[in-house]
Amino acid sequence: MNPVLQNALRTSVILFLFTLIGTALLAYTYRHTHSIIEKSAQAEKLALINQVLPKQLYDNDLLGAWRALPADPLLGTRKASGMWLATRDGQPAGVVLEAVAPEGYSGDISLLIGIDANGTLTGVRVTQHRETPGLGDYIQLSKSPWVLQFDGKSYHPDQDSLWRVKKDGGEYDSRAGATITPRAIVKAVREALKYFQLHRETLLRPQESGQP
Repeated sequence: MNPVLQNALRTSVILFLFTLIGTALLAYTYRHTHSIIEKSAQAEKLALINQVLPKQLYDNDLLGAWRALPADPLLGTRKASGMWLATRDGQPAGVVLEAVAPEGYSGDISLLIGIDANGTLTGVRVTQHRETPGLGDYIQLSKSPWVLQFDGKSYHPDQDSLWRVKKDGGEYDSRAGATITPRAIVKAVREALKYFQLHRETLLRPQESGQP
């Protein structure tokens, strides 16, 4: 055989073997770490959900009670989002909604909103945002307790004017020079409460077996 062809063949075989071994190692690593990573991600998600809906309020498998919600202006969503239904002793106890404040200073602000069966807020958390560090990022609980002022609040149409920042005549605090961000979140939380009131019966209805 031509030495050049022989050398090319040997190189090709070596490269093939390296590729085969590399693929096998990747598959082995994925197979043995995927479940661990998945469990860790689920635990982190549940820990975040428990910040907006205290564990003592429910006794069901909350992560297993997820269901999809269609896009809705009241949730600020432009594509399907989701919710988790909490139950205790088989009775609906509350929900956790995924919502979006689309009018943030730097764009969408993603939220998790916990609401008990009576329509009272149990917690609100910001899960993703692009607000200015050191200015608008005080909406994160790790930066300040600002978001805790929603706890225990509910929505009544005759008190709509209170669902604004104090600068606009409402009851929610904001920081000087950074009112666009909290204004967007206050509005988003208010709209999510309206959504809950409008769809309360459907949202709190137990999911039938086999239902998506």
